[in-house]
Amino acid sequence: MSEEIEHVKCLIIGSGPAGYTAAIYAARADLKPVMYTGMEPGGQLTQTTDVDNFPGYPGGIMGPEMMEDFRKQAERFGTDIRFGYVSSVDFSSLPHKVVVDEIKTITADTVIISTGATAKWLGLPSEQQYNGFGVSACAVCDGFFFKGQDVAIVGAGDTAAEEATYLAKLCRKVYMIVRRDEFRASKAMVHRVLNTPNIEVIYNSETKEILGNGKNVTAVRIANNQTGAETDLPVEGFFVAIGHKPNTDIFKGWLEMDETGYLKTIPGTTKTNIEGVFASGDVQDHYYRQAVTAAGSGCMAALDAERFLAAKEHEVKEVI
Repeated sequence: MSEEIEHVKCLIIGSGPAGYTAAIYAARADLKPVMYTGMEPGGQLTQTTDVDNFPGYPGGIMGPEMMEDFRKQAERFGTDIRFGYVSSVDFSSLPHKVVVDEIKTITADTVIISTGATAKWLGLPSEQQYNGFGVSACAVCDGFFFKGQDVAIVGAGDTAAEEATYLAKLCRKVYMIVRRDEFRASKAMVHRVLNTPNIEVIYNSETKEILGNGKNVTAVRIANNQTGAETDLPVEGFFVAIGHKPNTDIFKGWLEMDETGYLKTIPGTTKTNIEGVFASGDVQDHYYRQAVTAAGSGCMAALDAERFLAAKEHEVKEVI
């Protein structure tokens, strides 16, 4: 018995702010989008507590609640939202072929990729225990909550340096924990850190434990790599800035990526190197990584998909 293949006009892979916004626009354009949520419906924001910087929520909102609002709005316009993950793709010809949950094949005239990126963590149990209660992987998102307080940030690259200087504008004191005796960041970023008076760089140090009172972070325990001596730094916030990993493994060999795996798009668009395949949100943005910029690029992806389909339709009519 042959496998049943489902055909859709617009397939959306991933369900964060980018995916849901793409779904809202695609559904309103009558593209009848089908979305597969991935294993974490709502993406990184479901791991976030307060979101205070998304327009339209004057009192702020919890991340999971906000993603639920996005989902309801996408469904209201007719998006077919399904729980499942895309296990492989074949972008060799139109329509594109996508396998879901390793068993179901879907062909799609357009594919919008919004699979996001995953923050890299240190791997400490206490890190997950206090995630959202003093532990964060985004200074721009959460720094405001630590105004006038003492915080620590771990990392040595450009992102860590940038986030440390951002936090320094808000916080009383920023401890920057660097594993080696030097930064990996560019000279300009290092210069900025070293010339910010309320940043104290602690070299040759590893984070051993995040300490708390059961509700919130109260300190971070670090160990000197050379002497083994341990120190507890009293802080209210702990920021992890050791990078993100884009969720792009299944697209390797098909789509152009940068050296860290982020999808490349034609500047000013969401178009990838394969026609009919578009990328939006953190999967193609390692610079801004905000919910609002992800949503904006989701809108762009749906408009790009709609225009692509309209152009294809026009080509067919001309041939006829």
